[in-house]
Amino acid sequence: MNTDTGNAIRLFELSDSSYGVFMAEMRPEYVTEEVIAEMTAPHRHDYYSLILITSGRVNMTVDFQSVNLTSLSMLLLRPGQVHYTNRWEEVSGWMMFFDEKKVDQNACFAIAQSLQNTIVVNLDQEDVSKLTYLCKEIMMLIADQTPGKFHQQLLQSLLNVFFYKSVILLHSQEDAMVINYPPRAIEITRSFHELVKKNYKDMKRPSGYADQLNITVSYLNDTLKAVTGFSCTELIVREVIGEAQRLLFYTNMSVKEIAFALGYQDYKYFIRQFGNTTHKTPLGFRKHVIPKV
Repeated sequence: MNTDTGNAIRLFELSDSSYGVFMAEMRPEYVTEEVIAEMTAPHRHDYYSLILITSGRVNMTVDFQSVNLTSLSMLLLRPGQVHYTNRWEEVSGWMMFFDEKKVDQNACFAIAQSLQNTIVVNLDQEDVSKLTYLCKEIMMLIADQTPGKFHQQLLQSLLNVFFYKSVILLHSQEDAMVINYPPRAIEITRSFHELVKKNYKDMKRPSGYADQLNITVSYLNDTLKAVTGFSCTELIVREVIGEAQRLLFYTNMSVKEIAFALGYQDYKYFIRQFGNTTHKTPLGFRKHVIPKV
């Protein structure tokens, strides 16, 4: 796996992994000092990451949010999310990195549309047993040094089964959270979240998102307000400022460089918008934000 250099947040790429998938079993004895050093340094991936915890406890920070993982839970990280590990206590389970092109696009689409910024799925023992079985089968195929005919197709089929099951569990958990909202409102909200994550640097007006969803701006705003409590503009700005906070905290980029990187032609307008959202200037945030421990 390669990393970038300079001021940017460390980026891991999947280009060196065969089949576009990397998988490893996690056991307490496998966690070396080198592994710990890599996990505790803030970084992001250009691929999806999945951690399945069968026993033990993990505390991570993902995009400034503290995430506690206990036994029978699963974390899904989207490409670009900055994360690092704070505590790692007798953990067993599985870790998987995968290129979204290797998984059915409907499954990736469902993950991208999740209403959660950091996706944590709580599991029962039966769910974990089924997912663990699939992990073992996938790992054996990846490790096979003499792949035969249809090897790649079999691997891709098992990956899809794994992610279909994961998405079913994710949607079941999220549906219970939004049971009081019409399905159409949830569909619009999920589609909007996906669009914002892809386009926030270049498209900051609500009308652009409403056009892509084939609805009016007022209908989009009313729907988002009902489901999330925030307007379209507020959610776009939150996405932009979230990335700005990551760059301020983890890099040495200047405020002007960050503003331009996020699509602002006028960096002073970016500073005003940052202040209106966080009640701090960008430099004030960089100076006073609590460092990771």
